[in-house]
Amino acid sequence: MGQMTDALAMLGGDVVPLSGGYSGETFLVEASTEQAVLRIYGREPHRVTVDAALLELMRGLVPVPRVLELQTPEQGEGPAYLLAELLPGRRLDEVLPTAGTALRETIGRNVGAILARLSGVPFRTAGPFADASLTPDPDAMPAEDLVSWARRHLREGALSLWSAVDRGDLLRLADAADVLLDEPDRRCCLVHSDFNAKNLLVDPDTGAVTGVLDWEFAHAWSPYSDLGNLLRFERDPCFADAVLAEYVDRAPPVPSDLVERAHAQDLWALVELAGRVGTSPVATRAHELLLAMVREQDVTAVPAPGPSA
Repeated sequence: MGQMTDALAMLGGDVVPLSGGYSGETFLVEASTEQAVLRIYGREPHRVTVDAALLELMRGLVPVPRVLELQTPEQGEGPAYLLAELLPGRRLDEVLPTAGTALRETIGRNVGAILARLSGVPFRTAGPFADASLTPDPDAMPAEDLVSWARRHLREGALSLWSAVDRGDLLRLADAADVLLDEPDRRCCLVHSDFNAKNLLVDPDTGAVTGVLDWEFAHAWSPYSDLGNLLRFERDPCFADAVLAEYVDRAPPVPSDLVERAHAQDLWALVELAGRVGTSPVATRAHELLLAMVREQDVTAVPAPGPSA
């Protein structure tokens, strides 16, 4: 907290924590008539240069904020931070629940177009970005395959408390997903990795996407990743069908089982998130969703009404 206080004092103006995320490191800064968004990099200082490079790369391709000011860990005083312009629009998770059919379809098409553009940013290999060069590091991938990833999480956290039947069925589902995702010429692209309604800004009148926020988890990997992330909880057919139609229209050639592959790829994130059940509402929803998929042996399954057992 001391580091954050120092950075905020250096910038001056009124500071308000921004809602929607769980990092506790993002703030709205108001000085006279101007507003900006401040991100403090207390946990991963090196990430500030990666995020700045990503925002520069994406400018003109998708709506991202301009970087106004940057302090790296090497520059000395205070923690690393990035000050960016405040983009217009409202968060998609605030707009969708009350949007009419036509608006949901329009937003879906616009979001699908953004996803298609991201899938068209190629990389030679998968991996997180180590520095501002945005060169992926394949040696830093989380695991060799989904089965290995699931085994790791079954040894700790909430998943270790599952019944023997559920644990075995998770490994069966992970193995089936590995088979589905096994492509001889696997293509890698830019993955936002937190592409969901709370990180998308839209114009509530026109349905235009005005901002894609929070690139802190971005890396190079599967073109199915962001689509799976978005459709994890956004299952409204009006919105989801519009997203898929636009994505298929604009993206590089996609397989006929695109939806199944997207949900299969999302298992990587879902397994990790479900293992933290109780730490946030999103983690709790992820746990319920993963359990439904495991028990039905279907990556497209959704929880039945009522609490999961």
